[in-house]
Amino acid sequence: MRQFVCYNAFMTIKEYIKTRKEELKTEIALMKVKPNFVIVQLNEDDASNAYVRGKLKDAAELGINAKLIKLDISTSEAELLKLIDKLNNDKAVDGFIVQMPLPKQINEETIKLAISPDKDVDGFHPLSKLNPCTPQGIMNYLKHEGVEFLGKNAVVIGRSNIVGKPMAKLLLKESCNVTVLHSKTSFEDMYRYLENADIVVVAVGRKFLIDDKFKFKPSAILVDVGINRDENGLHGDILPERPVKFQTPVPGGVGLLTRLALMENVLKIKRP
Repeated sequence: MRQFVCYNAFMTIKEYIKTRKEELKTEIALMKVKPNFVIVQLNEDDASNAYVRGKLKDAAELGINAKLIKLDISTSEAELLKLIDKLNNDKAVDGFIVQMPLPKQINEETIKLAISPDKDVDGFHPLSKLNPCTPQGIMNYLKHEGVEFLGKNAVVIGRSNIVGKPMAKLLLKESCNVTVLHSKTSFEDMYRYLENADIVVVAVGRKFLIDDKFKFKPSAILVDVGINRDENGLHGDILPERPVKFQTPVPGGVGLLTRLALMENVLKIKRP
């Protein structure tokens, strides 16, 4: 296993994605029938619009047939469920996602459970064969960079079903000592756990929650999942330029890994 080397973080992730995309393009080019992927969107959220554009761009670049179904924000839950049932039973569609967030009249959990596990490329259904894209993308990248997991102290801040909980599960699977912290964790306990952490994943959605009040091992690896938008742009959950071995940037970090993992999930579903 090669050693983890910290170059400029953005370029490291960018080069990794470039390499993986070339590998995926080669594999897809050899397929007689290209994967068919559908995105359903019911919001006008700026971040969602950017993600959808990025996902469509990635699919086109790789040779995946991707289609966007844009529904009016007033669409009812019953109408959306009807569309999901149609996509579940459409043999021409290999996988699809419903872009979050959803309008207030629609229950997100109901929608996640309505998508067939066999077509759930987001990995949100409890019976899905795939992991959620963000934690899977992070793990793929860290493994590629030669990060050692066995016996390491991993701290996950955030306990959502999309990032925090599955991230902890994947780290535990790699034999890390995993601790999950959250909004009810005291500052003193958070300080203590972070001070001894080898790998830290923060997915809370609070700008610079982890700031210069916290200390880290010089060898620590910090993964920032947070996306916080204000008049000055996008910011992560971790104050930039911590004195550690490696820290993912915001923007240009985990968001790109998530998009790549989604395309990899589409291909996993398509493979026989």
